[in-house]
Amino acid sequence: MLMEGSRERIVAYGKRVASEGLAVGTSGNLSEFDPKMGLMAISPSGVGYFDTNPEDVVVMRLDGTIVEGERRPSSEAPLHAQTYRCRPNARAVVHTHSPFATTLAALGQPIRAVHFTIADAGTDVVPLSPYVTFGTPELAESVGKTLAENPKTQAVLMESHGLIACGASMDDAFTLAVNLEFVARVQWQAECVGKPRVLTPSEMGSVAERFSTYGQDASK
Repeated sequence: MLMEGSRERIVAYGKRVASEGLAVGTSGNLSEFDPKMGLMAISPSGVGYFDTNPEDVVVMRLDGTIVEGERRPSSEAPLHAQTYRCRPNARAVVHTHSPFATTLAALGQPIRAVHFTIADAGTDVVPLSPYVTFGTPELAESVGKTLAENPKTQAVLMESHGLIACGASMDDAFTLAVNLEFVARVQWQAECVGKPRVLTPSEMGSVAERFSTYGQDASK
């Protein structure tokens, strides 16, 4: 089975997406990309996360050609493909309809630096792309334009839709989606009470410096 490890991770992390409330029903989707093979593994369209098996995950080229799999790929396959084109170092993409990020998207607001963990996105503002119908080439083009205009960001908020996050691994992309949902929740809750304080570029620069030595990596 082609990209067996990727297919297994998509199933496993799909269950985490559902369990952590980042998507409801069959909404949202996940993928991994292998640049050496030129192939993308992506979750199937309209199949529940707990009903998806590795063989249900579709393997395809970025141009939309299906290489292996009996299911229809996610309707957002063009969006994932465009993200990989715009972010050559990305190996995984997670698209969520998480409640607080989607609330900000419905309000037409980007996610701002109300909490320092937004630094995981590589930026101090997760940009907002204009509303376009889901599952269309036009949506992929719109998000691709937003990624091009914001070369540091690893995530985009789609107006009245949801969030797309990418990373060097599935764990990185998923963790980014989780962290941004937390920041979006803090932003929305703070706005319900008053005007949240947004960290300055200088403060975010200090956060980025601290992040560079954070964690258990012995090389840091």
